[in-house]
Amino acid sequence: MIAHLQGVLAVKTMEQVVVDVHGVGYQVSIPLSTYYSLPNLQESVRLFTTLHVREDAMRLYGFATEDERALFELLVSVSSIGPRLALNMLSSIPAVELQHSISHSDVARLQTIPGIGRKTAERVVLELQEKVSLVQVAARVPVATVAESDADHLVGDVVSALLNLGYKRGEAEKAVHRVKADVNGTLAVEELLREALQQLAR
Repeated sequence: MIAHLQGVLAVKTMEQVVVDVHGVGYQVSIPLSTYYSLPNLQESVRLFTTLHVREDAMRLYGFATEDERALFELLVSVSSIGPRLALNMLSSIPAVELQHSISHSDVARLQTIPGIGRKTAERVVLELQEKVSLVQVAARVPVATVAESDADHLVGDVVSALLNLGYKRGEAEKAVHRVKADVNGTLAVEELLREALQQLAR
C-alpha cells in the first residue's frame, strides 16, 4: 500500500491534486480540509494516503494528517459508505467534530451531511462509536486567507465546493452570502466554508 507521497504539488483543485514524485504524477482525491492545508503550486507537499482498488479502478485518497486518514479508513469500513461519501463527511464536518458526533451518538448532526440519512447515520454510530475514540484528532487552525478584492472569486469557489458535496445551488449561494455579509476585511477561506456548512446544518 502507498502510505504517503512526498513531492511537488503540480495541480490542485478542491477535490483532487497531482503530486509529482520524481517525474511521476500521482492523482490523489482529497477532502476540503486537506485542500486548505496545501502549499502553493510547485512547492513541496506531503500527503498521507490510502489506496482503494475496485474491479474497474484504482484510486488514491490523500490527507494532510494521519488522524484524518484514520477516520476515512474507519468510515469506509461501514458497509453503506464508500470512499466518495467518506470524503464528503470529512469535508462537511471538521474531523474533531465528526469524531465527537460519532462517539456521542449525535445522529442528527450526521444527518446534516448530504447523502447521510438516518439509517446510515445510525449505522455509523453503531459500528464506529467505540473505534473512533481510539483516533487522536487535533483541532485544525485555518491557514488560507484571501483579500476582500478576491471575495467574488472566493464565493464562487465555496459555492462550487458545496455543490460538489451535494447541496443545491440556491441554498449553497444563500448560505455563503449570508456568512460573507457578516465578515469584514480579510476572509478566511476555510472559515467561510465552515460557517456556510453550519448555516446549512441548521
